[in-house]
Amino acid sequence: MAKPGSRSEDRAKPNSRSEDTAEPSGRIDDGVERGAALHFQFEGKRIPAYQGETVAAALLAAGIRGLRRAEGGPRGLFCGMGICFECRMTIDGRANIRACMTPVRDGMRAGRG
Repeated sequence: MAKPGSRSEDRAKPNSRSEDTAEPSGRIDDGVERGAALHFQFEGKRIPAYQGETVAAALLAAGIRGLRRAEGGPRGLFCGMGICFECRMTIDGRANIRACMTPVRDGMRAGRG
C-alpha cells in the first residue's frame, strides 16, 4: 500500500469526473481568465472555444481525442508543442496542419481528413 501523500497514491485516486457525464468538462474554470467565446466546426459539429486556445485544446475540452486517422488506428495529441506531428488535421481546407500549434478562429472548419 502506498504511503499517504506519495506519488503512487495520487495516481491510484479515481478520476473525479463521472463517467456518465453527458457534457465533457475538460476545462479548468477556477481562476482562469479566458479570451472571447467563439465556435468553430469540427466535422459538422459546432465546438465551443475561447480566443487564445489551440484547436487541439478546444477539441480535447470538448471530449474529442482522435484528431486524425492513420494505419493502425486513430491518432491524437501527443507532445502538445509541435514536435511530433501526431495532431495533423485539415483546417480550413489545408491538409497536415498541426492542431496543437493553430489558434482557433471563429467560424474555422477542421476535420480529420
